[in-house]
Amino acid sequence: MFGGQDDNAVPQNGGGASQQEEPLNGVSDLLGGSTPASDNPTAGFMPTPSEPPQSSVPAPQEEAEDVAPSPTPQAPAATDNSDLMDLKQQALQQLSPLVSHLDQSPEEKFRTTMMLIQAADNQALLKEAFEAAQAIEDDKARAQALLDVINEINYFTQQKSPGN
Repeated sequence: MFGGQDDNAVPQNGGGASQQEEPLNGVSDLLGGSTPASDNPTAGFMPTPSEPPQSSVPAPQEEAEDVAPSPTPQAPAATDNSDLMDLKQQALQQLSPLVSHLDQSPEEKFRTTMMLIQAADNQALLKEAFEAAQAIEDDKARAQALLDVINEINYFTQQKSPGN
């Protein structure tokens, strides 16, 4: 349609430059058959008797077997996630009292505090995040940090409101 391409021409084998690109002559070309199209309505739909059909379309049973999920990997993944969550909680508990010892800019301190709030679902750190946001010198970055604090407050207040 655009760019002078023939919509009826289909490249074969990925459109390699070493092969000629010819228009398809019917379903047999799509399925790999060798009978050319003719005025006969059934011509082009059946491969010649001397050649077996060369369909690239997998049989429905084969495709269903490839797609079916395996039931066994579920148990180890749950155990791995549980172990990771335990490790995360231990790291968060040890990191919280050490954050004040980090040499960070106000923006870095804000991001670290927000990460702790979100990772531990700890609303007690919101005041520290607000103070860190206020210390950010760049107006645009400070405005974004204050919006982030407001969003976190909204998260905690909506989570505890009736009906949620």
